[in-house]
Amino acid sequence: MPFWINLTVSIASMIIAAVSGIGLVPYLHRLKFGQPIKTEDGPKWHEKKQGTPTMGGIMFIFSTTAAAVIGYCLFRWKCGIDVTDKENSRAALTVLSCLVFSILFAVLGFVDDFIKVSKKHNDGLTAMQKIILQLLFAGAFLGSLYLLGDKSTVIDLAFVKFDLGIFYYPLMFAVIVYLTNAVNLTDGVDGLCGSVTFVAMLVFTVGCAILKFTELSLFTMAVAGGCLGFLLWNFNPAKCFMGDTGSMFLGASVTAVGIVLHKHVFLILVAMVYILEALSVVIQVSYFKYTAKKHFKATGEKGVGKRIFKMTPIHHHFEMSNFSEYKIVITFSLFGLLMGILGIITLI
Repeated sequence: MPFWINLTVSIASMIIAAVSGIGLVPYLHRLKFGQPIKTEDGPKWHEKKQGTPTMGGIMFIFSTTAAAVIGYCLFRWKCGIDVTDKENSRAALTVLSCLVFSILFAVLGFVDDFIKVSKKHNDGLTAMQKIILQLLFAGAFLGSLYLLGDKSTVIDLAFVKFDLGIFYYPLMFAVIVYLTNAVNLTDGVDGLCGSVTFVAMLVFTVGCAILKFTELSLFTMAVAGGCLGFLLWNFNPAKCFMGDTGSMFLGASVTAVGIVLHKHVFLILVAMVYILEALSVVIQVSYFKYTAKKHFKATGEKGVGKRIFKMTPIHHHFEMSNFSEYKIVITFSLFGLLMGILGIITLI
């Protein structure tokens, strides 16, 4: 893949996303599609963000799709790709599966966002409704990869490989649900999810080059460029939020690329920021319940437990520790880059 094609895809996606915001943000304002803010979901000072337009993820969803198509056409033209060849068509269809999978999750996020803004509160679809739909989409994605010839059930942890057989698929279902929701949780500070995902997609692009997943790099660069264009509207103070529409799309994109590459320790390292964000919530809730139960047994008093973090997801802990939103974005993105570099080392 000539580097200029990937660069063109990224720049095109960035420009499309950035320019589309000129029309989309005022339109969302006119529709009064503002984000409801609950103080229990973040620091009290987030109340001032009440009413900021949401569903801005439409910008990079559209730009990713358009730029990936443009890039594939350039790739075919420059490299003389024969789409009738089985290997070439399989690679193209794999990228298409990743894109469709991500869009399905975006639709799920859009429905969730729409319910929130129409009812003017922060409760959209129920957790069970989301999980059921996520599992259905995960099954469709894994099924499409299987039909395209990806039948490997080997877990690759760089220095250790083992075949899980049929148990590989339940594990991948769990990975998809956990990671997509972890990316969603990361979207709690202006510019954070977009910046971290921009870094993740650049690292994935390097991984695609090393592993010879040529066409897939068109998708990763399109997502990276889309995130960059969106950040022009999302850096603090945000003029627009990506909403679940955007965060679910990005979560599915990250997960899909990692699963297709079949380098699982690489995926874990690239996605470490998201993993820790979700893990902080699990730790906080579990510890609170444990200490509340222990306190109840000792005193008979209900609802009193201890917390490890000041607030979760963990980016809110940093906010409560007087980190500015800019500092959180830079710190988390640099940590994601460091983990990504370690991941690349495992591929060499």
